[in-house]
Amino acid sequence: MPSERGEAISAFLADAGWGGVAVVPLAGDASFRRYFRLEDGGRRAVLMDAPPPHEDVRPFAAMGRHLSGLGYSAPAILAEDAETGLLLLEDLGDATYTRCLATGGDEPALYAAAVDLLADLHRAAPPASLAPYDEAAYLREADLLIDWFWPAVDPGANPDAVRAAYHDAWRAVLPEWRANDVVLVLRDYHADNLMWLPDRSGHARVGLLDFQDALAGSPAYDVVSLLEDARRDVRPALADAMIGRYCRAAGCDEEGFRASYAILGAQRNAKIVGIFTRLARRDGKPLYLDLIPRVWRLLEGDLGHPALAPVRAWFDATIPPEKRGRPRP
Repeated sequence: MPSERGEAISAFLADAGWGGVAVVPLAGDASFRRYFRLEDGGRRAVLMDAPPPHEDVRPFAAMGRHLSGLGYSAPAILAEDAETGLLLLEDLGDATYTRCLATGGDEPALYAAAVDLLADLHRAAPPASLAPYDEAAYLREADLLIDWFWPAVDPGANPDAVRAAYHDAWRAVLPEWRANDVVLVLRDYHADNLMWLPDRSGHARVGLLDFQDALAGSPAYDVVSLLEDARRDVRPALADAMIGRYCRAAGCDEEGFRASYAILGAQRNAKIVGIFTRLARRDGKPLYLDLIPRVWRLLEGDLGHPALAPVRAWFDATIPPEKRGRPRP
């Protein structure tokens, strides 16, 4: 019950020494989590309300501590109640990459800092406890497109009738990414989830927000997340320069990395098209439909890489260009 939740939050804040302070809602995300800013004189903190069973704060807390231990700017955990699903976090401020870029921030410098952080992070072994971001996970995610988007644009569509061919196409290309080392993949590494903290130094200038779903997988994935952003356009020339910058910093084979980038970009964008359609049609959030045309453009760009030929052929036969775009609510 909401009243019971409110009482639990009040008790948690009182125990943490933040009882009776001003509580201001912050913008949420595409989950059941809610965020609130707490203000008390000169003190500020952020409350994460992640109610079980829909959410679990433990992965966020564990990964935040791991990232902080490596010297990165994940929010410090000030208080924790995992059973209730509440975290009190350091407030990293309001300067998200999205806001900085919208107000004239130095786009190349901001993206360079984010890319350099990834190259540095990928030198460290991922935590042994992380689940693998493997073929089975990629296929489950890619299925979201045929489960949600395809029926939205073709009411007579039967996802099960094409699932085997769809999986075969992906299985033909997914092994390519295994040429790279396995690293910590944060999974939602993009402008909305990055903070600019110019008063800090080195990689700590990039604040990290959304990492509770981290897995162990390809180094290309988070580079794709950053440069193929569903919510903002990144100039192709800048994206190309940042891919080259990453490869030089990481010391990886650029041709192989670009193939992995295209493959995982296509997989990620197929997933996002499905997720955004589901958010609109199942969860009553139609504004996500407005983002789908951009994601399709990114997906089509990825499909242009020769490594994606089997997947491109499946799309052309099953969801041709005239059916790609913004579905009906």
